[in-house]
Amino acid sequence: MCRNIRTLFNFEPPATELEIRDASLQFVRKLSGFTVPSRANEAAFDAAVEKVATAARELIRSLVTTAPPRNRDDEAAKARARAAQRFGGREAEAVDAQS
Repeated sequence: MCRNIRTLFNFEPPATELEIRDASLQFVRKLSGFTVPSRANEAAFDAAVEKVATAARELIRSLVTTAPPRNRDDEAAKARARAAQRFGGREAEAVDAQS
């Protein structure tokens, strides 16, 4: 599940609201153990996603660095190269599909 949580800080262009929410959703899924909550837990689950997204937004906005922003395409290419070296072509294709 957590493979979909990506580093969101210090990229150009900056992380989008959708990326922040998707990472928050994955985090709450991992913590709760639910990919889809029951109706009884849906309100608590959705509230947790929103709270995590708010905290993530605040964190990303408040972090500072002297490093230049990273390029998303360059980082994706590096991840594909690492996957190809580690797992061979089949896993590299899976990493590419997630990007």
